[in-house]
Amino acid sequence: MSKPTPISGFPEWTPAQRMIEQFVLDRIRTTFELYGFAPLETRSVEPLDQLLRKGDTAKEVYLLRRLQADTDGPAGDDALGLHFDLTVPFARYVLENAGKLQFPFRRYQIQKVWRGERPQEGRYREFLQADIDIVDRDTLPAHYEAEMPLVIGDALRSLPIPPVRIQVNNRKICEGFYRGIGLTDAEAALRAVDKLDKIGPAGVTELLASTAGASEAQAKAVLALAEISAPDASFADAVRGLGVSDPLLDEGVAELTAVVETAAAHAPGLCVADLRIARGLDYYTGTVYETQMIGYERFGSICSGGRYDNLASSGNVRFPGVGISIGVTRLLGLLFGAEALSVSRSVPTCVLVAVTAEEDRAASDAVAAALRSRGVPTEVSPSAAKFGKQIRYAERRGIPYVWFPGADGDEVKDIRSGEQVAAAAGEWTPPRADLKPLVGPAGTGA
Repeated sequence: MSKPTPISGFPEWTPAQRMIEQFVLDRIRTTFELYGFAPLETRSVEPLDQLLRKGDTAKEVYLLRRLQADTDGPAGDDALGLHFDLTVPFARYVLENAGKLQFPFRRYQIQKVWRGERPQEGRYREFLQADIDIVDRDTLPAHYEAEMPLVIGDALRSLPIPPVRIQVNNRKICEGFYRGIGLTDAEAALRAVDKLDKIGPAGVTELLASTAGASEAQAKAVLALAEISAPDASFADAVRGLGVSDPLLDEGVAELTAVVETAAAHAPGLCVADLRIARGLDYYTGTVYETQMIGYERFGSICSGGRYDNLASSGNVRFPGVGISIGVTRLLGLLFGAEALSVSRSVPTCVLVAVTAEEDRAASDAVAAALRSRGVPTEVSPSAAKFGKQIRYAERRGIPYVWFPGADGDEVKDIRSGEQVAAAAGEWTPPRADLKPLVGPAGTGA
């Protein structure tokens, strides 16, 4: 078999990177559960008509079909695609299981998703997301929109990564403002503003004219709103200073003020009101979030989401929700690329039990079993080579301790310091810092 060619956009981490990823997932999961979110996993596929409800996503969906499938293409129950986010599957799950759920329903979901976009640094075609959502029946109080940044702020602060800044806006501000200046196609205007960082003010002006029918004066007003940014509630004065009046605009300003003030009380500096944040997806109806990692701003958001009122409904019953998603693979890919994270060793093993002779391997296995029963990650030497070779094997794998069984008593050696002491497998415990690999910023000795 010839050497395989890597497939771009489908990352495969090294064992050391995977240990870092597992550490990150454990920290995120712990924070989510501290806030009362329950775990959920949904299937990997959804009907195409459900996947395409979210907006202009048709080009991103991977179809699922058998090799011997009908050449005319998928139809009916066979028209399936891999999910490209976790919100649409979650909305479907809520509709199917509404009679079994207690509302408000708080769930977290950590799963792979697939998205057919051009791979580049920090952007993948297969990646891991960590989502939280809160859904209620008929109405969802706005205070949940203020809670989302608190959870994410705590989760990301628990990781050995650079600080983050959560940019927040409210779609009601944008839509009310556009309505107040006479624009009738708010969704087209939002999609245009969402491209501001990519195409600049001149490009957005042209797009507003061609897709939303904006005049030069209207486009100027839209850009003036998008320029407003503040780390506190002073953004509201700047909005009012533009002289536009609309009830929906006022409602959005009040809701965003509550989000910013709640975040400031919990974690000063975590959130900033940034009215250029639009989130181009059609279903958002209230607060929207994007998160930048300081020093990595050029790569865009690592965590985003928002309020949605109409994604899940059954007859006259609606299930409004608010959610936010951490792009775990995106976050780690950027940090791995910058060699900004390290792990103290490349294997979980803390102790290697030496084998004095093959006929004595059972004794080494018994020591390993005793250590494992007390939570010490342990493996047994693969061969009964000279002790020097067994020690070098441990060194190559980054294992800090080698255990030597003996007829007159066992000894354990810290091969970093050379210190060797008598030990009993039922009592000896390594220092806490050595028990498991430590994850931290590169250069910290983790």
